[in-house]
Amino acid sequence: MRQFVILGGGYGGISVIHELFKGHIPSDVQITLVDRMPFQSLKTEYYALAAGTASDHELRVPFPNYPELQIKYGEISTLDMEQRLVHFVEGETLPYDQLVIALGCTDNYHNIQGAEQNSYSIQSFAAVRNTYMQINNSKPYSNINIIGGGLSGVELAAELRESRPDLNITIIDRGSRVLSAFPPKVSGYVNKWFQEHEVKALSYISITSLEPGIINYGDGFISTDVTVWTAGIRPAALVQGMDVSKDPQGRILLNEYHQIPSYPEIFVCGDCASLPFAPSAQAAEGQGYQIAQVACALWRGETPKLSSIKLKGTLGSLGKKAGFGLMGTKQVTGRVPRMLKSGVLWMSKHHLG
Repeated sequence: MRQFVILGGGYGGISVIHELFKGHIPSDVQITLVDRMPFQSLKTEYYALAAGTASDHELRVPFPNYPELQIKYGEISTLDMEQRLVHFVEGETLPYDQLVIALGCTDNYHNIQGAEQNSYSIQSFAAVRNTYMQINNSKPYSNINIIGGGLSGVELAAELRESRPDLNITIIDRGSRVLSAFPPKVSGYVNKWFQEHEVKALSYISITSLEPGIINYGDGFISTDVTVWTAGIRPAALVQGMDVSKDPQGRILLNEYHQIPSYPEIFVCGDCASLPFAPSAQAAEGQGYQIAQVACALWRGETPKLSSIKLKGTLGSLGKKAGFGLMGTKQVTGRVPRMLKSGVLWMSKHHLG
């Protein structure tokens, strides 16, 4: 049997599986999914779990239940690309003929001293559970500082304000404004919401180090009870250790079929892949569909034909009643984008879209 192995049951990996099983899989090909957890977790909603407005049960989606799909649970330690073997921490190995790396991302601490040791993360289910405990066990009027004014930081700050009106919440960014990747109008709307809901936003703060209870920057410091890190991501540790060509962000450079040029049996999907747009669940899903289409074409002995991946836009939430986003070139704010995001979440839970 030829082994087609998918590492990671996130948005990209699951999209590969669903698209593969829409078509004809040769009888001599075995599809195997590898993941640490026994379910897919909706990472775009981790901010709500951290804030205490969603339970982890709400963010779990069962893996696809195709009779021909094998699922293996385990922690991957290394990848032997020459021998085509996946090595597990438990000591087992899994051979592959074709491989999809869809392992997502981890925090990028930008070599800031003490950042990893003195802040909390929302990049994995285990990490966000721990962050939830730290935040929601905080006493009234505790200082909660969120480092990073991108989408994750903004959504966490807003959701936490609705969950814990007693806390002092500050979002800290080194740039001139929160949501610097969005147009100024959208950023201004979010800033106004923050002002109305007493969330402090600090700009032009370049952090130099973190200590227990202290955020150091320039000539000053900020006292903190809980610090949450949302200031950038990088590919999963396995990818960081791979000796292949990468872009400046450490993501793997690929050919037009999402393969590693020197190892064409390996596809790379999502946050681990160098793509012409920012990492997102939507991009990972779009790439996952195409990887499955490429695999099916290769099995048929055909040359794959792909069109460019088209993203529908980006939506963010400000608590349960307001939101913001970009739909193509259109900027949207208020209740409508929040409702749209709820609809996207429902579709994700039911493997639609």
